[in-house]
Amino acid sequence: MSIEQYRAKIKSSLWQAIAQSDVDLKSIPSEQQNELVDVMADNMLVILNDLLEDSSPRKAHKDADDDSDAEENILWEGRPFMSLVEFYTITNERVKIVRGMLGKDIENFELIRVQDIDVSQNLSERVLKIGDITISGADASSPVVVLRNVHDPNEVYELLRRAWLAARKKYGLTFREEM
Repeated sequence: MSIEQYRAKIKSSLWQAIAQSDVDLKSIPSEQQNELVDVMADNMLVILNDLLEDSSPRKAHKDADDDSDAEENILWEGRPFMSLVEFYTITNERVKIVRGMLGKDIENFELIRVQDIDVSQNLSERVLKIGDITISGADASSPVVVLRNVHDPNEVYELLRRAWLAARKKYGLTFREEM
């Protein structure tokens, strides 16, 4: 289910609870009522995501202190907003995507194969401080991977960008653009 579908379901439930409570809202203009329900729905989504984060077997963290070239270091771990079955790990060597609760599907995207990284957010994602990071590259099995609904996508983008540039430098790869 998409975030918009969760949001619509929560809004519907809030309107139903208001109707069942016999609270008189006639003194509040309908625009303000809608704004109130919208804010409450957004806050409910954030609370639900926090609950999922607490029950998740992993927690997102950054390990920026250790930049040793000899081994692979985890720079960031996270998961999509409102998901229990998908996890992302960014290291100084690769992006790892693990999907599944019981059965696991693991996808690795080597940073030296990355050609472009983009961030996108729609209005509701900006309100919730989430967004998608699209990674394009020269990986034969998956030329494009999308890290969906990442919390603070601009921060993760910058971290990924720095790791990408460092990996290219480590292996002596340079950029050549055609004009």
